[in-house]
Amino acid sequence: MGIVKIDDELHEGIRQASTVMCRSINAQAEFWMKIGMLAEANPTLSFNDIIKMQLDAVQASHADVKVAYNG
Repeated sequence: MGIVKIDDELHEGIRQASTVMCRSINAQAEFWMKIGMLAEANPTLSFNDIIKMQLDAVQASHADVKVAYNG
């Protein structure tokens, strides 16, 4: 784990968004960083496409666990 220095104004924006989204400040910052990284790596995808891609990946990993558990 490291420390990331960010502008006070950005920190305030993260704090406000975290309240609305019911996330911790760290979780909100991590969410924005992850989505930003995915957006840069996949410039043709919309925000909704990225979220769907992430949901599909989680569902697939849960399906693998169910198959391993039931198998």
